[in-house]
Amino acid sequence: MSIKENPEKIKLELPARVKLIAVSKTKPVETIKEAYDAGHKIFGENKAQELINKQPELPEDIEWHFIGHLQSNKVKYLAPFVSMIHSVDRKKILKEINKEAKKNNRVIDCLLQFHIAEEETKFGLSMEEARELIESGAFQGYENVRIKGVMGMATFTEDTEQVRREFKHLNNIFQTLKKEYFNNENFRELSMGMSGDYRIAIEEGSTIVRVGSLIFGARNTQ
Repeated sequence: MSIKENPEKIKLELPARVKLIAVSKTKPVETIKEAYDAGHKIFGENKAQELINKQPELPEDIEWHFIGHLQSNKVKYLAPFVSMIHSVDRKKILKEINKEAKKNNRVIDCLLQFHIAEEETKFGLSMEEARELIESGAFQGYENVRIKGVMGMATFTEDTEQVRREFKHLNNIFQTLKKEYFNNENFRELSMGMSGDYRIAIEEGSTIVRVGSLIFGARNTQ
């Protein structure tokens, strides 16, 4: 299979409710263009500077998703064009996204990122921190961000039952937040599942999968 064919091959497996993000981190513009020319237009990056550098060199109708840990000082560069930020993991970053979205006369779709893995290196909110954020007076005033759902990363392990438990946990968080705070049509995205575990994620309710190596091959070391 080639980069041109890989996204379509994966999409054939996906239920209609599931969106495929081709994760293009470390890949050159030429490689992304190859997938784009074959018809795929949704891409994800996890380093802000890399996305900032690539975006002007690629077609304007690409739907860019930012999926990595985001530093506050980089938000202003993403705000003019990013379609969705998956990694809202603290109050400060949401405040900054709202501020920069307002400057650009945009409403930016965001996901709340939760820490569901056993690995300490993963970022993400706890349920307690999420409640504190959502119930804050500042949150109620954010008119330039739209919370569309939640995101999480499972532990990197061959224990598929552990991965499944973690995805179930994230789905439970999603359902709880929807019931208690976001009883509307906007709150519908459950972003979980990558190249190694996206099939399990889909079985556990994922609506967005973030696939890199199965589309582009192993990541380039930087």
